[in-house]
Amino acid sequence: MKIAHLSDLHLLSLEGAVPMRLFNKRLTGYVNLRFHRKSIHKPFAVEAAAAEIRKLGVDHVVITGDVTNLALEVEFELVKKLVEEGLGFSPDQISMVPGNHDTYTRGAFRSKRFLRYFEPYLKSDLPEIPGPFPFVRLRGPVALIGLSTAVPRPPLVAAGALRPKQLDALSRALSHPEVRARTPILLQHHPWHNPPRLAKTLLEGLYDAKEEAELLRGVERGLLLHGHLHRRIHRTLPTARGHIDAVGATSASLLHESDERMAGFNLYEINDTSGAIEAITSRKLDPATKTFREVPIPKG
Repeated sequence: MKIAHLSDLHLLSLEGAVPMRLFNKRLTGYVNLRFHRKSIHKPFAVEAAAAEIRKLGVDHVVITGDVTNLALEVEFELVKKLVEEGLGFSPDQISMVPGNHDTYTRGAFRSKRFLRYFEPYLKSDLPEIPGPFPFVRLRGPVALIGLSTAVPRPPLVAAGALRPKQLDALSRALSHPEVRARTPILLQHHPWHNPPRLAKTLLEGLYDAKEEAELLRGVERGLLLHGHLHRRIHRTLPTARGHIDAVGATSASLLHESDERMAGFNLYEINDTSGAIEAITSRKLDPATKTFREVPIPKG
């Protein structure tokens, strides 16, 4: 089984960003977009990645959040079109989770805007774990577990949290016989590994990372796929029975001089019989030719 991993699309549209809708956290986000992010996040990079993924014969695509910039409806429409037409896979072949930019304001969070646009990609296969988060999708040798770390935060804070209700459901999902018989693949926006400094964790990290790690202690092997950092990175999360490979994808739209950060996507190959993780690789965009080449994922 081959899985492609996209993250942090940050598809931008300021259409509809009328002044009244900018008198909140979006004001700081708008300033960032106007004077910085717009110059380095490019939609053509995401479109090129989608076209490349179509050529590779992948079985499933996962998208780990921050698909928008300001959680405006017009941005969600752009993402929906990219997912439906650019990738061209059925909803059964795509799984998505939100990032902090997709719940950028309390209004976007309360109205469940991400869920309304992408519900077909969040459907759980286990009635006992109905979702929306976590959801569990059973695909051949793997169990895809979609988690939401996206919660509204004050301006300049991008930290995430799973919260007790979701952690309890995750515990039940991990103990389910259908999941235990497969290799679990957790999908979340924020990485499990927090920054070394507490101040940075409070601004950008995952508040209940320790609680999540405790729930994962019984896992022998698996993947935890994330975004948020805008860089390729491969780390391990030790468990009582083995370890989980925690792998981050760069932003699919980011143009950057560093191989570690340049736009692209990751690929994972899982043995169809044993569920063993056979390969973890990444593809980096060449902006001039809109082609991709394989690059190593740095160890963190």
